[in-house]
Amino acid sequence: MSNSIEKIEKSEAEWRVELTPLQYHVLREKGTERAYTGPLEYNFESGAYHCAGCGALLFTSGAKYDSGCGWPAFMIPADSKSIVEHEDNTYGMRRVEVTCAKCGGHLGHVFPDGPKPTGLRYCINSASITFTKEQEEGTKE
Repeated sequence: MSNSIEKIEKSEAEWRVELTPLQYHVLREKGTERAYTGPLEYNFESGAYHCAGCGALLFTSGAKYDSGCGWPAFMIPADSKSIVEHEDNTYGMRRVEVTCAKCGGHLGHVFPDGPKPTGLRYCINSASITFTKEQEEGTKE
């Protein structure tokens, strides 16, 4: 049995149809949204964060914290296999880019200035993720 992630491959035309213009810019063109503008920056409800491109589980609300950086910040992914880290030397900076392991979508970057216990800050664009609120026990849909 393999632990590898099943990759999703689509044409750029297919991605353009499925994603909003901002999601396409961030996920497929490695763009970023302006700081403090993403709707998930201030979301602290219990639930899960999924890739906006393919729905893969990326982060949980228990790992989210207010870093003050202007983008949603997490200290650890839901599963280390759900993301891939790449060296990013664009714009004259040395950074580590984070992408979705399933669809390759750009999520943001990871920095070594986060809180304990990991010391990491996964700085993630709101446009690259969706949020699913945790259902309270005893509620019916």
